[in-house]
Amino acid sequence: MGQRACQVLIPGDWHTPTGGYTYDRRLVLALREAGWTVDVHTLEATWPHPDATDLNTASACIAALPDSALVVADGLAFGCLAQQVRPHAQRLRWVALVHHPLHLETGLDPIDRAGLLAGESRALQFAQRVVVTSGSTVGDVAAMGVRADRIAVVEPGTDPSLSVHIAPKNDAAPVQLLCVATLTPRKGHAVLLQALAGLLHLPWVLHLVGSTERDPGTAARLQTLALPLADRIVWHGELPGAALHAHYAAADVFVLPSLYEGYGMVVAEAVAHGLPVVCTDGGALAHTLPSGAGLQVKAGDVPTLQAALARIMGEPELRERLAAGARAAAGQLATWPQQAARFAAVLEGMA
Repeated sequence: MGQRACQVLIPGDWHTPTGGYTYDRRLVLALREAGWTVDVHTLEATWPHPDATDLNTASACIAALPDSALVVADGLAFGCLAQQVRPHAQRLRWVALVHHPLHLETGLDPIDRAGLLAGESRALQFAQRVVVTSGSTVGDVAAMGVRADRIAVVEPGTDPSLSVHIAPKNDAAPVQLLCVATLTPRKGHAVLLQALAGLLHLPWVLHLVGSTERDPGTAARLQTLALPLADRIVWHGELPGAALHAHYAAADVFVLPSLYEGYGMVVAEAVAHGLPVVCTDGGALAHTLPSGAGLQVKAGDVPTLQAALARIMGEPELRERLAAGARAAAGQLATWPQQAARFAAVLEGMA
């Protein structure tokens, strides 16, 4: 076996509490624990729209990497760096890590979408391997011109022994709904709020955990939309790990109304906590939710989400049955060390 070492390019602060950054950070830490030497390089910019200074800084970082280095680049930055990577396409061994194709973000105007698609398609041609975080993303990457034999799937891991939800004994108490998602259009909060607006006859409280700062315009629109539900909604903002796990433990139902997900790590985290889930089938979510652990509805469909929420809130026995399904499925979820070993196998195949 050759030297187990790689360089990792991260588009910003890897402590940012989103699924993509969590994946990057946990993967690096697990690789190091397994004996790999991993050097992390932070590329600061407003990705995926870097300015000229950001691109020059990224170019200098890439140029300074040692010859023949194995380089893992998060797709949020890599997809914007075709011109910067091109001179080093043969000198370095590139692995692109695609969590979510850039052009599939919700709310893009046609010109921006076309530009992101063209740029990412060019950049991916310089990657010897492309790692995606779900099987459903394979097709999205293949559609950008990447051969299937260059694509590998390494799904996120989970932490074992998470605090497990225990159903409350007081069935008359308000059902505690939890949604963990940054307030951006793709996460579908507007659909959730519209669905809940028709369920005021049921007792519930919605806890929203997620950054309001990444897209202030969307956050402001959602807060306005939620005004008629103000006494039923708690806005928690971004939370660190311990506080977030406390919310999982206190919740009765986890809800994710996303229009599209490259995997949907928060669904796996909810299942690991033994929570019943209501989520959409957007992107990889169609496969992320284990059978028997929740209810799944069509992405963007207010009436079907409303019906699923009414059912799970109105039937305590259904909540407990799905919670039992989640607890059973939790034992089958892959851990971060297991997924790091799968990622390492991809890297070792490029030696």
